[in-house]
Amino acid sequence: MYRPEIKVLDCTIRDGGLINKWQFSDKLVRDTYKAVADAGVDYMELGYRASKDQFDPKEYGKWRFCDEEDVKKVLDGIELKSKLSCMVDIGRVNPDDIPPATESIFSLFRTACYLKDIDKAIDLTHRIQDKGYETSINIMAVSTNLEKDIEEGLTQLSESSVPNVYVVDSYGSMYSEDITFLTKKYQEFLPGKTLGIHAHNNKQLAFGNTIQSIIDGCNMIDGSIYGIGRGAGNCPLELLVDFLKNPKYNVRPLLEVIQNHYLDLRKEIEWGYIIPYMITGGLNEHPRTAIAVRQTEEKDDYVSFYDKMTTPEPQI
Repeated sequence: MYRPEIKVLDCTIRDGGLINKWQFSDKLVRDTYKAVADAGVDYMELGYRASKDQFDPKEYGKWRFCDEEDVKKVLDGIELKSKLSCMVDIGRVNPDDIPPATESIFSLFRTACYLKDIDKAIDLTHRIQDKGYETSINIMAVSTNLEKDIEEGLTQLSESSVPNVYVVDSYGSMYSEDITFLTKKYQEFLPGKTLGIHAHNNKQLAFGNTIQSIIDGCNMIDGSIYGIGRGAGNCPLELLVDFLKNPKYNVRPLLEVIQNHYLDLRKEIEWGYIIPYMITGGLNEHPRTAIAVRQTEEKDDYVSFYDKMTTPEPQI
């Protein structure tokens, strides 16, 4: 539970924004940062860095873009005790638009990619890294890949200078045995690199799987306040901070911001363990079908959703 090299990253706004298109108030973002920083959390991921020709700013909130000036304005006057992070997607950001780290409020850029795009992710991450940033590559939906393909991708990563690589349970489908298998696989192919974990909660295992990853040697650990995140959400940050026995962490500020903001927010937008997300997690599938059904009048017709998801398509 106590290992001084463990770093905790809060992804509340970034992953939570996938629910409401990052339409968070400035006060909520500001108060969330203060709570995360006061809790001793090492990084806070505000959102994505994306080109505005990729997404309509009238539809998406400012944390889809993470403009430097927007961030500085919202956090003005706050001591930046937690480093700032943002995520980038391949093809949705122009690295030439990212300023040198010496001119930026951000410290860490995380590149999200699928295994098939690992070469593009390495190239993008190297270009950002050359600007002076800390970097990571987060391999999404790794549970859907064949072992030989995972090994091929990890071999490419081993030849890169990217220092941090994440195991990502995108569909919340993994058990602790899967976490151990992948963590050991990553360690075998990526000696000298720091491993991270990002877990989703479709099977109520995000916290347990995060603990397992720590046991297995992961040192970059993701969580979100009250577990907010796409679909079933993520490992609850307050549980994680309470579990880690490092005296620099303090759960009380997180409880306060939950009480002041996230209880009401949960009445407006939905996240967390719900049966349709359990079903997609069990099937190792993207939760988009569960997200869609939760917007309909049949949102609680779990049996029909299960039958639809598990009935084989007719063969023609």
